[in-house]
Amino acid sequence: MTNVGIIVGSLREGSFTKKIAQSVASFLPSDYNVSIIDINLDLYNEDLDQPGKVPASWENFRAQMNDVDAVIFATPPEYNRSIPGGLKNAIDVGSRPMGSSVWDMKPALVLSVSPGAIGGFGANMALRQSLVFLNMPVVQQPEAYIGGVTNILDADGEVTEQRELSYFKSIADAFVDLINKNNK
Repeated sequence: MTNVGIIVGSLREGSFTKKIAQSVASFLPSDYNVSIIDINLDLYNEDLDQPGKVPASWENFRAQMNDVDAVIFATPPEYNRSIPGGLKNAIDVGSRPMGSSVWDMKPALVLSVSPGAIGGFGANMALRQSLVFLNMPVVQQPEAYIGGVTNILDADGEVTEQRELSYFKSIADAFVDLINKNNK
């Protein structure tokens, strides 16, 4: 059993980004256990990363991430040319304390989702930069910039267009290949 965590950078209840991440994840093999990981965490502050002071939200997040074998990062379009603060905070919480990173060597997929035409390119690239430092192998091709998201979701928030679904399958297949290469 391979455990895959989905980390969604959009905290909105009706998040398009979450819907796309779930759609892509639906193409993973049936023996993959996929779960959304909550990133509504206390802000990282090194002063709190001491025995007896660690916020429960950090402890729960780190425990969940320690049980994950691979990660799908799904980010909405860039916030001021970078990733949303909640997503960056989750990355920081997971990378600490020094020497205890929950990210090390976990295969990753980066999806960026936007109503605009360029599909959150800036957020995608900014996130990839952090993942290099975290020592995470990342799917390189196909790149997953999902633009025009409001045009591909139906009234129920589902993707039904075959062209998009075929693209999502190719993304999921590349992720599975990366996981398999890194589990040897």
